[in-house]
Amino acid sequence: MKYTQTTLDKLADILGQSEYVVRYERGTFQSGWCLLEARRIVVLNKFLSVEGRINTLMEIIPQLSIDFDKLTLESQKLYEEVVRKSTTLV
Repeated sequence: MKYTQTTLDKLADILGQSEYVVRYERGTFQSGWCLLEARRIVVLNKFLSVEGRINTLMEIIPQLSIDFDKLTLESQKLYEEVVRKSTTLV
């Protein structure tokens, strides 16, 4: 997977299509992100690089309740790839 803005946008689209809001904020997040599940908001540290943001989203997407049927075909493929990578790392 390439670490580009396009990849970051595609990962954010997965969240958007599942009714999560991705926000970039300043803060002292221990791991670079914060999840407000009750409000379906993912907050990423705005000081992370594009590579850091991609890695962070790839880490948390498998932990979220993503409605696979709401995703576009392209997003479904990317989501499956992200989940597959997360299970091989465990």
